[in-house]
Amino acid sequence: MQAPDIPTNEARRLQALRDLEVLDTPAEESFDRLTELAREIFGVPVALISLIDTQRQWFKSHPGVDACETGLDVSFCAHAVADDDTLVVTDLTDSRFADNPLVAGAPHIRFYAGHPLRPLDDMPVGTLCLLDYHPRTFSAHERRLLAGLAGQAEALLRQNKLSADLAHTAKRFETIFFTSATAKVRIDRNGRMIAINPFALNLLGYVESDVVGQNVAMLAPPDIHPHHDGYIQRYLDGHEPRVIGKGREVEAMHKDGHRVPVHLAINAIHDEHGQVEEFLGVLTDLRDIQAANRRIQKEQALLSVLHQGITDYQALMSGKKLWTFLMEALRELTDSDYALIGEVLPGDNGNALKVHAITDLAWSPSSRQLMEQLRSGNMMFTRADTLLGRVYAQGEVVMTDDLYQHPQRGGLPPGHPVLDNYLGVPIYSGSELIGMYAISNSRQTLDQSLLHWLEPFTATCALLINLYRQMAERDQVLQDLAHAHDQAQRANQAKSEFLSSMSHELRTPLNAILGFAQLLASGRREPLSDKQTRQVNQIEKSGQHLLSLINEVLDLAKIESGHMPLSLETITLAHVIEDVCQTLEPSAEASGIRLACTPPPAESQVCADYTRVKQVLFNLISNAIKYNSPNGSIQITAAPRDDALSVSVTDTGPGIAAHRRHELFEPFNRLDAENGPVEGTGIGLAITRELVERMGGIIDVDSAPGEGSTFWFTLPRSNEDAAARAHGEATRPASEFQQQTLIYVEDNPANQRLMEDIIDDVDGLVLRTAPSAEMGLELLRITPAALVMMDIHLPGMDGYQALAAIRRDPHLQALPVVALSASAMQRDINKALDAGFDAYLTKPLEIAKLMATLKRYVIT
Repeated sequence: MQAPDIPTNEARRLQALRDLEVLDTPAEESFDRLTELAREIFGVPVALISLIDTQRQWFKSHPGVDACETGLDVSFCAHAVADDDTLVVTDLTDSRFADNPLVAGAPHIRFYAGHPLRPLDDMPVGTLCLLDYHPRTFSAHERRLLAGLAGQAEALLRQNKLSADLAHTAKRFETIFFTSATAKVRIDRNGRMIAINPFALNLLGYVESDVVGQNVAMLAPPDIHPHHDGYIQRYLDGHEPRVIGKGREVEAMHKDGHRVPVHLAINAIHDEHGQVEEFLGVLTDLRDIQAANRRIQKEQALLSVLHQGITDYQALMSGKKLWTFLMEALRELTDSDYALIGEVLPGDNGNALKVHAITDLAWSPSSRQLMEQLRSGNMMFTRADTLLGRVYAQGEVVMTDDLYQHPQRGGLPPGHPVLDNYLGVPIYSGSELIGMYAISNSRQTLDQSLLHWLEPFTATCALLINLYRQMAERDQVLQDLAHAHDQAQRANQAKSEFLSSMSHELRTPLNAILGFAQLLASGRREPLSDKQTRQVNQIEKSGQHLLSLINEVLDLAKIESGHMPLSLETITLAHVIEDVCQTLEPSAEASGIRLACTPPPAESQVCADYTRVKQVLFNLISNAIKYNSPNGSIQITAAPRDDALSVSVTDTGPGIAAHRRHELFEPFNRLDAENGPVEGTGIGLAITRELVERMGGIIDVDSAPGEGSTFWFTLPRSNEDAAARAHGEATRPASEFQQQTLIYVEDNPANQRLMEDIIDDVDGLVLRTAPSAEMGLELLRITPAALVMMDIHLPGMDGYQALAAIRRDPHLQALPVVALSASAMQRDINKALDAGFDAYLTKPLEIAKLMATLKRYVIT
């Protein structure tokens, strides 16, 4: 037989079936009468009320069939439920049902008609169905009759559900009423008690026979008794209720005559017609609550003090109100006239008490002066043989209700206020005595219970005294740190200014040296002889070496001061390795060194600064070239290492002894190579290590004398997809410039001459020079220019002031202005770019960078 479809709302349908609570319940006459009626109306041998469960169909009523359930594999009703529609099959031998065992075999069912039952939430849970052993027709009128009977079946199912719910509710109510830990009384409309639960009987001292059938007024105090029936009647007459439906605190009468404080709530219970059927009174015993409230009121005052002390301690300490706050809180908590609190300070001759706060006991000008000294913390108590001394010197609790008869009472001067009682309490932090407080003239009994109650206050005092001391120490440390920080800032500023000045002063003459050396070497109009070429190359080489010294010293200084900026991004490591190898390959060939590069896969990426990674590789490979053996080789490889990529530079040089490897990365330490033929500063590896570590990697060396060295470093991997990167700026073809003017503002004649010689070889570009910013601005007003290039440090108006003047002029403000300065510190570059310069070139001038800048800003 074809299996029925599973409804899309099957979970909700099954939940509706469960909610009926009818499955597997006994047969009921009301359901059987309905199915018998269906058999008679339609003249069929079988009529069923069938409910479709997950794996079976169960019959609530099944006249004509002995079985009470079947599997779904033979169920016709499951099809009607799945389709949620009336199902009529006039002859079950059709293709859908012919192989059903109940059709093919006994009892040979031939006809089926079923209408879905939807008693809850419009969910089909089963059918009212008809079965016959002969094929037959089923008219539209018969369909309507079947639907009507199905509606009656739905009503019976809903009624059955309601009856079950009512039974559950009654059972729950009975359980709640009689087993509740709250007193409950049922009262009829006339005020008589219908029932009372055990808790109420125990609360009021009665037995059930004493109260059931009696007027509930018997449980009220005599002053309420006459009015009790009136409250019920007023409610029944529709007046505004005074008690019913409004909970309030009242007193109930115990059988022995004493009053019991209770919370009384009376609720009216209505029948199905909305009429009041009875009342339910709920009494909650308030004796423990009222006792607790009295304790809570006392505790709240203490907690308020503790809370404010803990949460507002910073404000209290910063405003120097902590000690007064604690002293006043102590006085109010203990209802005392006088209180004091102080800090115990150890000394060579024993403990002393520094009083920080004390109630004013002044009665004369001299005593008032004494009080002022005590409150300001400028007076110490040091005598150990007094009532105070026993506390702060010996750590004892001192308690007396007869201060004047106490053997250790000190004499009080004439006019001193009367002191009746006294309590002195030491304040400990662990085993260390750190303070004490004392009260006098307390209106509470001084005993151990009071002392125990004050323990949280004492503990809070200990905490706050420790915080007070720590904050005092912290304030002193902060003052020291602030002073040290100011000194460091001044030293750092002086260092930065020195480096900036040194950079400017050294680069300015180098600009002319290297610039003219480059011009002489590349001069086309007056070529040099071979000897002159060697001499010029030596000049340029020495100048470049001096420039590298300056750059490395400045780089190391910037790293040490934390001013070396890094731009961490996802970079493809293979590109950087390839870039550096191509740059250094001619240098390796010139030195007779074979350079072999095995880069990582193209997709290998790291999170690093492209320029700084290139600098690291350049330093390591340059060292491998300089310190290699004749006809040696260098191998560059890369491989994964944990969550990083490792790059190794292996040379065939003399190697390094193990006991000297730690010196490699020390600044200015060249391991005695300073006496050899190879030039160097000894700080390249120090910079390299700092750069690698700041990018999150590590660097080290593996080497042995006579076996060469392998310098390796790691960089953290990046999981980002490789992005296409253009390492270099697209520039226009090196075609000739149109006839345009470049204005160069420079006060140094050598630098002016250098720029003239450079531009002299550029066709179509005219150079106009000005020795000051003022003259440059005048020149701009009379000469149309395509670009301005100016030094920063100029006589009179400096480069920043000149730039501001250009940007203020509406005719000049769009003109590109490029800074050209010997100040090469990053902060100098950033300052200039932030000020509005379009680009920044440094001296010594690199002609290639100058030409790229010209092509970027000058229209061709």
